[in-house]
Amino acid sequence: MTIPIIHSFHWLNSMYTWLMRRLDNIDLRLLRVFLTLVESGSFSSAQIALNLSQSTLSTHIASLERSLGGALCLRGRRGFRLTPFGEATLRAARELFDDIDKFQSRISHSTGQLIGRLSIGIVDGIITNPKLALQDSIQRIIAAAPDVYVDLRLGTPHELEQWVAEGNRDIVIGPFAQHGPGVVYVPLHLEAQALYCGHRHPLFKKDKITVKDIETSLFSVRGYRQLEDLYRVNHPRASATVIHMEAQAMLILSGQFIGFLPRHMGDEFAEQGQMRALRPQTYQFTSQHFAAYRRSEADQPLIKIFLRELRAQASERAKE
Repeated sequence: MTIPIIHSFHWLNSMYTWLMRRLDNIDLRLLRVFLTLVESGSFSSAQIALNLSQSTLSTHIASLERSLGGALCLRGRRGFRLTPFGEATLRAARELFDDIDKFQSRISHSTGQLIGRLSIGIVDGIITNPKLALQDSIQRIIAAAPDVYVDLRLGTPHELEQWVAEGNRDIVIGPFAQHGPGVVYVPLHLEAQALYCGHRHPLFKKDKITVKDIETSLFSVRGYRQLEDLYRVNHPRASATVIHMEAQAMLILSGQFIGFLPRHMGDEFAEQGQMRALRPQTYQFTSQHFAAYRRSEADQPLIKIFLRELRAQASERAKE
């Protein structure tokens, strides 16, 4: 089937209608696989996210392409990219699953039960954060509503803001710049950060640490906030870059680098004698964590209840 490349609302609406008519020949699971592939950005990343082998993933995409009647993506030296038909299918599939979620929400309203899919995005390192304790909020929701399907994914702050703005996540949690169009940001808590070195670093046992000691040490920065990290310690350059805090902890523990970590993570290593906070009264700051969701989804029951749990959790722990 050939689809003309016409970037207009009417064409997208026609594509969506056509896809709906073909649902009797399409496995919705394959569309979910396709969406995960696009969100992952490559076949190798999607294999990990889906826990599928390369051959199985390729077979699923080929089956979906046969059902729809066109090539969805290309792989080659230029990397993974969608065809025009794939771009149209992506938009139509997202609209389809959005409608499915809305249908489940309406059913939930009429039966008085919580059902449906809750897609959450978070930054890494939250599991050790007692002020958020996301796992506790999830526990309470699922205990009260076992039919809710949870889709939880890690991302950088920039990725999470983009995902929620584009409708790929229902609600995201992290230290955001508050740039998402049509997105509501709800402050949860301030996360304390400090500068650390590992127990094998030359500064670990030094009594008096000078500014020069800091400035001449190899410095690992968060890739999405590189300049901020450098400015905070007036360091001339970065010697390593990370995206996730687990990777940051690994570099610090190597004994070769210093770098910032959330205190709830770094202090735990410090208590075990594996790290040390460096001049914590000087090299420290707080990072505001938000819960963010689309303004148009503010009345969705799952989002409202999950947000209520998050705020209650943060408020309760703030009093301790």
